[in-house]
Amino acid sequence: MAPSPLLPVADALVRVLASAPQPLPAETVTLANANGRTLAADLAARRTQPPFPASAMDGFAVRAADVARVPATLKVIGTSAAGHGFTGSLGAGEAVRIFTGAPVPSGADTVVIQENTTYSDTTVTVVQTEALGRNVRRAGLDFSEGDVLLPKGRLLGPGELALIGAMNHGSVSVTRRPRVALLATGDELVSPGQEPRPDQIVASNTFAVAAYAQAAGAEVIDLGIAGDTFVALEAGIRAAREAQADILVTLGGASVGDHDLVQTALTREGMELGFWKIAMRPGKPLMHGHLGQMRILGLPGNPVSAIVCAVLFLVPLVRALSGDPEAGRDRSLPATLGCDLNANDSRQDYLRSTLVEGTDGLPVATPFGRQDSSMLRVLAASHGLVIRDPFAPEVKAGERCRIIRL
Repeated sequence: MAPSPLLPVADALVRVLASAPQPLPAETVTLANANGRTLAADLAARRTQPPFPASAMDGFAVRAADVARVPATLKVIGTSAAGHGFTGSLGAGEAVRIFTGAPVPSGADTVVIQENTTYSDTTVTVVQTEALGRNVRRAGLDFSEGDVLLPKGRLLGPGELALIGAMNHGSVSVTRRPRVALLATGDELVSPGQEPRPDQIVASNTFAVAAYAQAAGAEVIDLGIAGDTFVALEAGIRAAREAQADILVTLGGASVGDHDLVQTALTREGMELGFWKIAMRPGKPLMHGHLGQMRILGLPGNPVSAIVCAVLFLVPLVRALSGDPEAGRDRSLPATLGCDLNANDSRQDYLRSTLVEGTDGLPVATPFGRQDSSMLRVLAASHGLVIRDPFAPEVKAGERCRIIRL
């Protein structure tokens, strides 16, 4: 019997995202704790900004008609500073000393910058005319009360936090962080800092996968290393369920060897398998399913395979559970190849590559000659992944390609 065809990468991503049809529930956090979170509802301004006509410069608030012909000497009747506005009204032939951000007094319609004046405590002589409204920020120039400025699903960063503060929100409704439990597997693994036996290696995948999950907005739960026994694996799976993980990520043990027990252990615990094995390199033995409400992603054991799969599948899943409406969008970018590439086979390839700025504004992507999925040194030196479609023909340096930045 011929083997079943491998699932294409695009179809695998559709199935992974389908396991998160709705974002997780919302919670309210203070603005100080909202960085990196995702808005759970549209956010409208509670005030108008600026709430009054404000000066954009240090100088003098005047009537444009009074400085239409210069030099013009005006009487200074007061001062308007930020937080201490002038409470009176300005009449013909009068001026108010004003500072950046201060309210423009009633009766004034223009601000003359101080560099274009000579002044004393009681008078100011304007030596250059100013157009009506010059250097005045109108009320509501930035936004008005009731304006919806940030949509549901927006990822909050420094700019958004500043805007939310200006909108007068001290707290916001955000989607709960997805809880991602990581379970490394294999008798061959020891934690960094320990002394491995001659037949062991140091576990490294967890740290990169955790970093990608956290950067995407997840709360990460490290379940440590489970040995190659059903007792150890089932204990790890139960720990993930007890932690109420939204996603359980297993690292290694999902292939077809005699010691690859992860899929069987998960099935014994009640997992419904979605798919196993996809048409990509590195990362062919990717597994997806669900165990009750917990999504399962079984990543390959080879370090580069695990990390590439985390970029392509775990990050979008975390973003989908976080309420990001663009969680599954194509994040690839155009680039120029820096070297020739042979024709590809039936699997979609992700080639670790350096990126340098090209003369046409596109990055030049040059894949490393060695693409072994165990080589973390190559991955750490890579800036991106060159995507090669299944059965892609031979291409030459200088031709266009698509990349994903790391």
